[in-house]
Amino acid sequence: MKTNLSSQITLTRIPTRYFRPENAYEQSVLTRYEKIPTNIYESADEGSFAIANEIATQIRKKQSAGERFVLALPRGRSPQSVFKELIRMHREEQLSFCNVVVFNVYEFYPLINSSFSNLAYLKDYFLDHIDIDPKNIYSPDGTMPQDAIYEFCRHYEKQIQHVGGIDYMLLGIGQADNIGFNGPGSTLSVSTRLVLLDSDDKKEAARTFKSVENMPSSVITMGISTIMKAKSIVLMGWGESKARIIQNTVEGKVSDNDPATYLQNHSNAKVVVDLDAGYQLTRISHPWLVSSCDWDNTLIRRAIVWLCQLTGKPILKLTNKDYSEHGLGELLALYGSAYNVNIKIFNDIQHTITGWPGGKPNADDSDRPERANPYPKRVIIFSPHPDDDVISMGGTFRRLCDQKHDVYVAYQTSGNIAVGDEEVIRYCEYLRDVCSKYSPNDTIVKEKAESIIQYLRYEKVEGEKERDDVLFMKGTIRREEARAGCRYSGITQEDHIRFLDLSFYETGMVKKGDLSEADIKIVRDLLEEVKPHQIFVAGDLADPHGTHKVCLDAALAAIDEVKDEQWMKECRIWMYRGAWAEWEMDHIEMAVPISPEELRYKRNAILKHQSQAESAPFLGDDERLFWQRAEDRNRATAELYRQLGLAAYEAIEAFVQYIPLRDE
Repeated sequence: MKTNLSSQITLTRIPTRYFRPENAYEQSVLTRYEKIPTNIYESADEGSFAIANEIATQIRKKQSAGERFVLALPRGRSPQSVFKELIRMHREEQLSFCNVVVFNVYEFYPLINSSFSNLAYLKDYFLDHIDIDPKNIYSPDGTMPQDAIYEFCRHYEKQIQHVGGIDYMLLGIGQADNIGFNGPGSTLSVSTRLVLLDSDDKKEAARTFKSVENMPSSVITMGISTIMKAKSIVLMGWGESKARIIQNTVEGKVSDNDPATYLQNHSNAKVVVDLDAGYQLTRISHPWLVSSCDWDNTLIRRAIVWLCQLTGKPILKLTNKDYSEHGLGELLALYGSAYNVNIKIFNDIQHTITGWPGGKPNADDSDRPERANPYPKRVIIFSPHPDDDVISMGGTFRRLCDQKHDVYVAYQTSGNIAVGDEEVIRYCEYLRDVCSKYSPNDTIVKEKAESIIQYLRYEKVEGEKERDDVLFMKGTIRREEARAGCRYSGITQEDHIRFLDLSFYETGMVKKGDLSEADIKIVRDLLEEVKPHQIFVAGDLADPHGTHKVCLDAALAAIDEVKDEQWMKECRIWMYRGAWAEWEMDHIEMAVPISPEELRYKRNAILKHQSQAESAPFLGDDERLFWQRAEDRNRATAELYRQLGLAAYEAIEAFVQYIPLRDE
């Protein structure tokens, strides 16, 4: 039985956003759209457990036959939950790996620091925690001389053949539909080789090395031919950031421009995804094209928005012919005419729009997303990092303050590792110079500043845990930026700006710890202190293993513990999105318009976080700055409302309500 705390916490996760047509989650379903068997699970954890159990079963089967089990493993966040479950099975169920042989799918080259190697990653997350024989671990060497690479690649292929071939190939998938580091243009015939990383590859892998500038120039990767020779292939995809890629891999045409599509031609390959990664598959996103549907308001809204985009018409101009020609005749049968469906959905979407995110006092709230009373409301905005509040809902944040609600902001993590070293050096030089000018005889602070400068410039080893004094400086920089952003947005009371510093984040490294009961208690204590009428949380599901998801789990777990308190029963919980994407139209329940002036205020609030501008680590593979991403997203939402025939606004921030499950 699983005892992992995070698996218990996620029992309170967001109820699925997706309509479930009959048999949608039947294992290895193949519709007329899907060209490779695809298993869809409720969560990344459930999918990972299924993969881990499959691997364990095959290991035991090979052991009973006295044979080796040859496993190929990738790097990345995708396999982390698989590794955790296999480690648990080793410790609690005596699963032995003594007969397992592991091949590393790819390795960066050249590596100056071996702590960044894929092999080091696999050891850290998996291999060092099981009883595998070190002689059974095969990997490219990122430090070998360049003139030795060609012969090594030939030898690597022979080593795979010598152990009988790969029994189980576990793969993630990249943003360019790459498997391993076989990007667009890779052919079926290529084997293990050295590949030059292009700009997109570097952006995707930059998380490992903190920045594109620190990235090695190349990678030694198994080729398509090597991968396709595996006896069994499982491609994982978790989180909605993978949805487009998974849809193309499963439903698209086989093409060397999209190397993952080659898996369609493998006799024993399958795709395993969670609901978010599987969202764009036709049977999930457009089930009316696959089978009859059990129509509810959410699904009807999704279908009508899709039809509007397909025809280029606003909602109220859709005709019976439009419905019939695009597979939506069922709705005509249910509602009698296009007009009846159109007016229903138009009103439904129109009622999501409000300029009063905290509720308009003394107003009829029967068609508004928020209650009029009580007024003013006590509001808590949970922000995973010290800038997500203004990036994701800066306009709504300011509107709540302007409308005199009692607003608290709770920053769940310090965000310290996302501050660049040069930023710390700049602040330490300032601190040193101020001390020299105004307290020349007090050397303690000055010496500390000099020590940090010396360490960051000349002594720091990339990949090692950050020094505590450096983490303090980085955390302090982010705290003061957050305070400035809060004050600019309208918070006047310092005690309404809270820094929770949840411990799972405070490792001093990119790798984070697990969410703990202590973390949940911190959130619960704040809830019980404030007793809010309204809560905003980050519902970003793009990366199910990322900090945003862990912070969401912490907030929802704490809410679950107090959900039966009377004040909590009267509290509404709204989820906002991150910097990259907005809620789909069929799920939006509150849309807050933002004027051009308010959008400028939001930009200025984001710019208070100077350490997160152009030089910040972990900016991702989007070249736009955070304020640009936020504005583009908010304007796109407003444009979609306009295209559907609703009022035209400069920008819109959107929210989805979360309702805790309570016993009847």
